[in-house]
Amino acid sequence: MREEGLAPARPVPVRSTAGTPVRTAAAARAHARAVVDARWSPDTRPAREEDVIDLLLVVSELVANALRHGGGLAGFEMTPVRDGVRLAVRDHSDAVPAAVGGPGSGPAGHRVGGYGWPLVVRLARDIAIEKQNGGGKTISLFVPIRTADRSA
Repeated sequence: MREEGLAPARPVPVRSTAGTPVRTAAAARAHARAVVDARWSPDTRPAREEDVIDLLLVVSELVANALRHGGGLAGFEMTPVRDGVRLAVRDHSDAVPAAVGGPGSGPAGHRVGGYGWPLVVRLARDIAIEKQNGGGKTISLFVPIRTADRSA
């Protein structure tokens, strides 16, 4: 994972699926599923379901964190690529996620919360956090998606 310095404030569009804006984690998951189904046809070249579940978890966590801790969702963009999906989520907060107990580990003790970011770190690759000049940050990452008929 890398944290970059201030980047020019470039808007990350809030994409929609079937005319429904991405404003909630549920809408983001629906959009993610539509992107996967469009790229990896369920009839001819289906995506491995466990990879899709990983993507949906990452999408849920990033959008929920933007809504809960980041002052709201300022942008959401998904781009399918050859071996997976690139995701960018922008919020209004300059605070970067804190690694709880180290990369990919859960919180210690009986603490409530703190599981989302370690989950994202475990499931995604090429994680970058860009603070925006106009305020807020964009978290960009890659989630691998394999076809059902091949292994990683």
